[in-house]
Amino acid sequence: MDATFDINFPGCIGQMARLLNRNFIIGVTGSIAAYKAAEITRELKREGANVRVIMTDGACEFITPLTLQALSGNPVHTGLLDTDAEAAMGHIELARWADALVIAPASADSIARLVQGRADDLLGACALATPAPVFVAPAMNQEMWAKAATQENIHVLQNRGITILGPDSGSQACGDIGAGRLLDPREIIESLVSTFLTGQLAGKHVVITAGPTREPLCPVRYLSNRSSGKMGYALAEACMNAGARTTLISGPVHCEAPPGVVLVPVETTQEMLDASMAASDDADIFIGAAAVVDFRPESVATQRIKREGSTTMDLKLVSNPDIIASIAARQVRPSLVVGFAAETNDVTTYARNKLKKKRLDFIFANDVSDSAIGFNSDSNAGTLISADNDITMALSSKRVLAETMIAELAKHLPET
Repeated sequence: MDATFDINFPGCIGQMARLLNRNFIIGVTGSIAAYKAAEITRELKREGANVRVIMTDGACEFITPLTLQALSGNPVHTGLLDTDAEAAMGHIELARWADALVIAPASADSIARLVQGRADDLLGACALATPAPVFVAPAMNQEMWAKAATQENIHVLQNRGITILGPDSGSQACGDIGAGRLLDPREIIESLVSTFLTGQLAGKHVVITAGPTREPLCPVRYLSNRSSGKMGYALAEACMNAGARTTLISGPVHCEAPPGVVLVPVETTQEMLDASMAASDDADIFIGAAAVVDFRPESVATQRIKREGSTTMDLKLVSNPDIIASIAARQVRPSLVVGFAAETNDVTTYARNKLKKKRLDFIFANDVSDSAIGFNSDSNAGTLISADNDITMALSSKRVLAETMIAELAKHLPET
């Protein structure tokens, strides 16, 4: 049976949506508190998030997948070897899609399985495969929570960088009173919001260039570079979430600017340079993520260039201004000037040369010949290079990578 669910969540659109376009996996395990996963899912949707749900076999005994499908707006994942699920989004792709994995409720058994690194069900496999942060909200009887084995497991997870949410104390379904109740769903949501709205760049101004530039040959044709703009737009979203005033200077792309970002649309390299110079007067960070055309036609035809039997065409090109070098060379320049090096060979060598030649503070080097992280991909990986250090950033969604990069850059801003 096909069913269409139209769930209206007041306040999920606009400035009130604090997790707009964030991707969350909710892992639901076998606990009497499993029904509260419905409220967590609903509240994440209210905050503008995209939600996918993984249910263990035990969870399905307490709440039906159909309920969480209706609330999330997506099919619920229940089996590691579900052929339909694997065809649509395999467990590796699902793990990479997530900005966060939230296991709520997490039973004592599921916590023990996480510690052991078990991957014989979909939730365990995703927990091992995701590069995103993992949050665990325990829910169990107070005696089970107090046992040394459970406490040791919790400490192991914390030492691995997993965030533990709760538990709460109070009356339990079994009649006991004590610690072990699932943290109130509203508190779980607020913890997630506070994690992503970091405030690391509060009071700062970040200017970002994104997308390609275009240089006209005639009213019909132009020269350009391949660029989806996805990385630059992800960086703008990360800066907004970190509390920065964010200006996004963008060439022609099909991305939507995050709410609150000041979008400056441009087309040519000169237009991007002019906008960048104007916007960076008071910028703390300038990030040049655009794929800028290095050369432009010496002259632009006023009428459409026609073939008219010709088999060749000669073009005379002249050099375009170097935007990132121009920003770095300003007498009063941003505290951090960050470039990108999209290379196909000798990636780090070319990137280091560019870092030094253009007097940049950081440069992100990535190999665009790799189809997994190439043009128009939703994922990326590379190395953030400075004069003193190289930081390898593993394959992840561009949103997760952008968050990681902005968090690292924030550490290097001068204290005010």
